Amino acid sequence: MNTGENSILRVPGENIHQISPELLGMIEGMKVMVVDDSRTLRKLLIRELNGIGITNILEAVDGLEALSLLQKESFDLMLLDMEMPELDGLGVLRKIKADQNLSYLPVIVVSGAEELDKTVECIQIGAEDYLPKPFNSILLRARVYSSLEKKRLRDIDVQRMQELKNEKELLDIEQMKTEKLMLNILPKPIAERLKKGEKNIAGSYPESTVLFSDLVGFTAMSSQKSASELVTLLNSLFTRFDLRAEQLGLEKIKTIGDAYMAVGGIPIPRSDHAEIVAEMAIGMFEDLKQFNIAHSMNLEMRIGINSGPVVAGVIGFTKFSYDLWGNTVNTASRMESTSVNGRIQISPSSQELLANSYLLEERGLMECKGLGQITTYFLNEKK
Repeated sequence: MNTGENSILRVPGENIHQISPELLGMIEGMKVMVVDDSRTLRKLLIRELNGIGITNILEAVDGLEALSLLQKESFDLMLLDMEMPELDGLGVLRKIKADQNLSYLPVIVVSGAEELDKTVECIQIGAEDYLPKPFNSILLRARVYSSLEKKRLRDIDVQRMQELKNEKELLDIEQMKTEKLMLNILPKPIAERLKKGEKNIAGSYPESTVLFSDLVGFTAMSSQKSASELVTLLNSLFTRFDLRAEQLGLEKIKTIGDAYMAVGGIPIPRSDHAEIVAEMAIGMFEDLKQFNIAHSMNLEMRIGINSGPVVAGVIGFTKFSYDLWGNTVNTASRMESTSVNGRIQISPSSQELLANSYLLEERGLMECKGLGQITTYFLNEKK
């Protein structure tokens, strides 16, 4: 036992000059509870604590009162007598360490020589230290300072852990924002591949249907609107298109000025790619009608559709873009540019896929730049 006491006496805190400056600055505000059924011992302990600058001290005459105080207030240290009526120090310590909200509290047990077994058990349960009766003033100071210093360091660790947790939460939020932004720019399967580190993402799709639309009269109207009004109007209309594309399972590819491009059947292949694009085209005219009513405008639109194989992939280094290439895309663009206001013009390949489900109207041969003459059809409505 003497060896243990000598070791504790060497703990920084045997005199006030060995205490860390940080702890010295905190002592005045520290709150300590002294628990002892002997009023004389409580006053002796309080006097010693006052002597080292600790003045915020509450007394408890037994273990039950101590637990009651702990439910109402927080403390930096408890000096706990082992032998008390009703609930002894060992019982109090068990309850403290079993309570997640109280287990932080450092406890110094005060015990006589005959209570050594209980003292050892207290240390095993989680008591910070012990003080033998009759207690030595220097030993008391050393152990109080040591316990408070340990608590101060633990509090710093807890604060750092909370700061790290907060930083991680902020990083998680930023990552979620980044992922959401990536999903707004790229199809989900493509975004997932990018997240995994793939760099060259491209694929060939033998079956797809591409849609192009263009607003008629928008260029003339734009000269009469401010930049802010123009963007607001386009955003209002294209948001309607985006919602419809999402509901139907189409992939919006991009907008170019007042033109809108979408595709069915990629990056996740589906057999009804032509049908969902046809539904999209018909619905877009309904969206435009509602837009014109909402904004007191009279814009018109033409749409072109073509079906066939495409190559799709991600291009760009600083700004990613998911795009399509191939003759199918060029033909779909020509279907739009040679269409007429308020109509949906489709190619022969789309006509073959839609003839059984939609009412189609043959338009005849159309000269398409770079492609020659192509027989085209107007898509009217679903049968």
